[in-house]
Amino acid sequence: MLLQESLALSDVQLEVFMGSLNLFAMVGALSSHWISDRLGRRWSFRIAAVVFIFGTVIQSGAGGYASLMFGRAFVGLGVGFGLAVDPVYISEISQAAHRGQLVTWSEIATNIGIVLGFLSGLFFSSVDENVAWRLMFSLGAILPCFVIYFSTFVMPESPRWLVAKNREGEAREVLKMIYPDGYDVGVIVNEIKDTIEKESIAEHAVGWDVILFPSPAFKRMLMVGVGTAIAQQAVGIDAIQYFLVYILSESGIESRNAQMLILVVLGLIKLGVIVIAGHLFDRKGRRPLIMVSLLGCAVSLFIVSMSFIGGASSEAMAIFGLALYLAFFSIGMGPGAWLIPSEVFSTMIRAKAMSVATFMNRVTATIMSSTFLSVAQAMSWSGFFIMMSIVCLIILAWMYVYLPETKGRPLEDMSQYFAEITGDRSILEAEETLYRRDDPSEFRAPEPVVQPERQQPKRNVAPERPPPEDAHVMGTMA
Repeated sequence: MLLQESLALSDVQLEVFMGSLNLFAMVGALSSHWISDRLGRRWSFRIAAVVFIFGTVIQSGAGGYASLMFGRAFVGLGVGFGLAVDPVYISEISQAAHRGQLVTWSEIATNIGIVLGFLSGLFFSSVDENVAWRLMFSLGAILPCFVIYFSTFVMPESPRWLVAKNREGEAREVLKMIYPDGYDVGVIVNEIKDTIEKESIAEHAVGWDVILFPSPAFKRMLMVGVGTAIAQQAVGIDAIQYFLVYILSESGIESRNAQMLILVVLGLIKLGVIVIAGHLFDRKGRRPLIMVSLLGCAVSLFIVSMSFIGGASSEAMAIFGLALYLAFFSIGMGPGAWLIPSEVFSTMIRAKAMSVATFMNRVTATIMSSTFLSVAQAMSWSGFFIMMSIVCLIILAWMYVYLPETKGRPLEDMSQYFAEITGDRSILEAEETLYRRDDPSEFRAPEPVVQPERQQPKRNVAPERPPPEDAHVMGTMA
């Protein structure tokens, strides 16, 4: 609201400004692989941080809408670049047993930034509105400076990227930091080489037809992975967070200090629940948390809608409903919407399918953020939140039918798993045919699809331990 009043922006201009971040982020995400694969993950973080800082400086000094949008473009590019590289880096330096928890570190880092943004609003609440928003934007350049420092002096390079560039010696040194003392990291290096080789074969042999005209098993994978990514934004999280001040104002809370204080409290609630969710995903499973999350979001949004239908307690009801909504979103749909797509896709389609999932997530976020105010004002605020509550229930029904449990399943077993779910053996035959082109001796014939009592073979490996602090620092700073 400070920005809108200072630059005399219309509601449509403000919506475009808010939603454009996701639009520019899509461009950044789609172009990130070029630099990431050529220069490495560490350089990718540095470039993302520099681009973000440049855009932040331009936004802070904007004298009109054109210069504001010009800076927004660079901020969006930096955000998209970082969002694309961050989960890749985390997955490449973490062990499978800790994958669910570590994926949430990225979501935790995002919410730390949100809380710091709310705190800056509270800190500058007494400053003139023409200056306050510029100072708040300027503070956004601080954390990227830490990213540059950590990516230069603390974070190790991705062992997978090092192996891909024939720098196996350096990759072994990084892996020794991750795995227990005495662990034969040569085995991990060989597994990485094998995976890279298979993905290269799939990239050249499998076109977009398998995505556009999928078999039943591939279709189920895409419905789960891409559908979950879309659902995360369809429940309205980005739009609601962007326009929280407007929601509070419409519910009757006019004091600027009170609004900023409430935002800080809401941000801390969301952050705390995400930390808890990181532990629960690997213990309770993905499916239960997603179901609880969506049901809770539906109830919470209905409570928010009731706060706009008069009554002395409407302000308290709005705050209570928003707090519940952010908490329930963070327990499941927040981190889970990226964890599930990262797990369900077969190696044959993983690269292409993840790009589709990310793209559709950003498209949905752009649409929701760019139309939020217009739709809410056209429908009435109470009607809008009732509609969003119904959307959550529809997504819940869809997830209940199609979302399988992937807790504890190795990524390599996903093809077999979805073949069993759908009764579609063609996915196994396709992988067998594909990898036999490279080396028939390395591919083991798929097991029968229906094996209720099938046991996974036991392997003698050293016990896993969490990655070193460097990895955790990276996850947070990214």
